[in-house]
This record gives sequence, C-alpha cells and structure tokens, in this order.
Amino acid sequence: MRTLTAITAFVVVSTAGQLAAVPTPTQQTQQLRRPDVIFVPTQDITVEGMLDLAEVGPNDVVYDLGCGDGKIVIAAARRGARAVGVDIDPQRVKEATANVKAAGLEDKITIIHGDIFDPELKISDATVVTLYLLQSLNEKLKPRLQKELRPGTRIVSNTFTMGESWPHEKMVQPGYQPVYLWTIK
Repeated sequence: MRTLTAITAFVVVSTAGQLAAVPTPTQQTQQLRRPDVIFVPTQDITVEGMLDLAEVGPNDVVYDLGCGDGKIVIAAARRGARAVGVDIDPQRVKEATANVKAAGLEDKITIIHGDIFDPELKISDATVVTLYLLQSLNEKLKPRLQKELRPGTRIVSNTFTMGESWPHEKMVQPGYQPVYLWTIK
C-alpha cells in the first residue's frame, strides 16, 4: 500500500474543465523538491510579447512551466486560450490560484503544484509552452518537449535559449529581455 510520500509528484490545486479531480487538503500541502530557480516576475510587456510571438489565440492550450504568480496563464486565458500553470513552489501555487480566482478565470485555467520534470505530469495537449527558466533547465527540459509535444507546438522562452543544439527560430525584445521562439517539427 502506498504512503503519502509515494503519491504522484504533482497535485492539481485549481481545475478548469475536466482536467483532474480536486485534491484533498493533505495532498495540497505535500512538499516537492526545492525549486530550481528563484521566482522573478515577468514584466507585463514581456508577457504580451511572448504570447504575441507564439500567436496565442482561442484555439490554444497554453502551458506555463514554472508559472510563478500566474500572470502568463491569466493573459493567455484573456486571449481566449485554455491555460495550465505548473509550479513546484507551494507559495507560488497559492499566489497563482488566488490571482486566477481574482481574475474570474477559474473556468479557463488550471494551476498544478508539480515538478515540470516529472513524467507523470502530462503536457502533450499543449499547443504553446511558455518558459522563464535558466538555459541549463531549458536544455534539461528540451528532450521532453521534443518527445511529448505534437508537431506545430510553439515554445517561447523569456531571456534564456535552449542552447546551441536547438537554435531559436525567432527572437523579439518587447521589453528589457529577449523572447525566443521554437516550433516542434
């Protein structure tokens, strides 16, 4: 029989549509490993630049891997997309969930307390993936993105590339930071 520590490494905190069941309070407080990076909010102009570069619209499913305060998933939902935010930090999950609720977008956004490197976390229905991670983490995530995402899925990253082995297709600089685009072939 499984113990609490053996429960899958992600927990859905807020659901939209039919993505998952509501977790129990015990699961919501489950501690995952420590975050790989500190939280740095994305500038509003950069959020819009990321979504513009990926051409996010009503037919998209946007996954923000490392969603922080939920700003990107909220902006995507305001464009009509369905959005999923994933973060390993329970404080960020709490903040993102509160921001989604305050925006009145609970029906379009799911926030997941989870580890973006956990293979149990399914990302294959994404049409757009947004990132604001270090280049080393993008490179670590790259094989998963290339394997699990369907052809045509767009990936946008704030500030950091995927390294020399996967050159970006486009780059824009809507604010202080560059934003990069890749498309799964």
